[in-house]
Amino acid sequence: MHHLSLRALLLATAVSLAPAAFAETPADTLVVAAQIDDIISLDPAQSFEFSGNDVDNNLYDRLVDFDPMDLEAGFKPSLAESWEVSDDGKTITLMVRDGVTFHSGNPVRAEDAAWSLQRAVKLNKSPAFILNQFGFTPENVDEMVSFDGNKVILKLDQPYAQSFVLNCLASNVASVVDKETVMGHAEGEDFGNTWLSTNEAGSGPYTLQAWRPNEAVQLTAYEEYWQGAPAMKRVIVRHVQESSAQRLLLEQGDIDVARNLTPTDVDGISGNDELTVGTEPRGRILYMGLNQKDPLLSKPEVVEAMKYLVDYSGMENSFLKGQFKTHQNFLPEGYLGASDENPWTYDVEKAKQILSDAGITSGTVKTAVRDIREYVDVAQTLQASMAQAGLTLEIQQMTGAQVLDSYRARQVPIFIGEWGPDYADPNTNASTFAYNPNNADDAKLSYLAWRNAWAVPDDMNKATIAATIEGDTDKRVQMYLDIQKEFRDIAPIIPLFQRIEQAGLQKNVKNWNAGGAVSSVFYRQVTKD
Repeated sequence: MHHLSLRALLLATAVSLAPAAFAETPADTLVVAAQIDDIISLDPAQSFEFSGNDVDNNLYDRLVDFDPMDLEAGFKPSLAESWEVSDDGKTITLMVRDGVTFHSGNPVRAEDAAWSLQRAVKLNKSPAFILNQFGFTPENVDEMVSFDGNKVILKLDQPYAQSFVLNCLASNVASVVDKETVMGHAEGEDFGNTWLSTNEAGSGPYTLQAWRPNEAVQLTAYEEYWQGAPAMKRVIVRHVQESSAQRLLLEQGDIDVARNLTPTDVDGISGNDELTVGTEPRGRILYMGLNQKDPLLSKPEVVEAMKYLVDYSGMENSFLKGQFKTHQNFLPEGYLGASDENPWTYDVEKAKQILSDAGITSGTVKTAVRDIREYVDVAQTLQASMAQAGLTLEIQQMTGAQVLDSYRARQVPIFIGEWGPDYADPNTNASTFAYNPNNADDAKLSYLAWRNAWAVPDDMNKATIAATIEGDTDKRVQMYLDIQKEFRDIAPIIPLFQRIEQAGLQKNVKNWNAGGAVSSVFYRQVTKD
């Protein structure tokens, strides 16, 4: 198969035939424009950024995974064709399917799958905590994770819910890597981490042709892929920072997909017959945290009043249009146990009544906001509605790093920003919004509840842990609905909106899927008419 070099291909997709001509990408090639300057490493044991995970999702398979054509169904068998749980709930045995090969030609074995999990735990990079939740440590993981023939055997420190374990095995950190190939490139004790940062050793639908940081990633279809060769023989993801530039490339036909269009640019292409807009809710929640160290915000009546001072529909229909939707629960739509109850509406009179009943007629509070347009717009809208209720909001704009430093030190009175889940199980959000086992300043915990100095009630802490070991999935769903109901009633952390990704697409692109709320982008099911 003839492969153009990445540079030649980039030039080919950038050159139009004549000023007025509509360039078209090749029929078997998908060209995507996205902001991909967040890629740090392509090693699945290390990658914890959106764009790196997007690449890995297509290079590697996992023991269990999601079906890009049916995300609603939740995780399903992948390299593991089946699994069983022991009577005591503390051992999960997964049967690895026969006949799958890595890109190197090596067979995919249970040994590779077990070693991949051991490797991620021992490397102990950012995403390792997803696996470590089951009691794995670098010291014990060789004993806790093992293989026997075609079986991978996971011994857990507690009888966790099967759905919790399998959701975590569907995350990027649990990708199955080719042990022989990776160990052939190991340097010292790095388990091949240096090499895998810029190379790959997977069995997924695509192989890595090239990655040039801040420029482009090029993938080539793996023709022997066990679920069938992808229709798109090449995928090129070009780093294009500006929405306006992405829109222009889309309108010229130089790209097939634009992933970072502003609402203005989405509006701008809506009348174009050649283009269409795909929308899917992602897992990110825009929320407002009310720090309980603040004398004003620590009053329950102020927390309650604030829920009615947010102009949900006003913002959703103006500057957040098409990119966020009102969602007043910490579990995103698309997750097990998500709730669609949105009980609060914008009601300044009701807020004033709640405040005056509590003897509060005035007060000043600060917010530190990252200098991202939608966060600042939300803060300014809130400032205006708080003023109508006699409350003054002082807005301080900062860089993302500055805000995060202050927030982690519990020094932001009102926090406005987003939380993105780390893996596709409800515990990923419950364990940060609704869990805080130690509210002391010196505990220095990473939970959002702790950052907002909220001493989570004992019953909610216990319910959050209990939900991770409930074996009956229907009961588990009900537990999360119950936790979210109590959370809505009392929590000083207020979920406001769920992010929606709008992709600008050429009309002939079919089955585009960015991973919804639970996963990363999938290319193998994409076709062109």
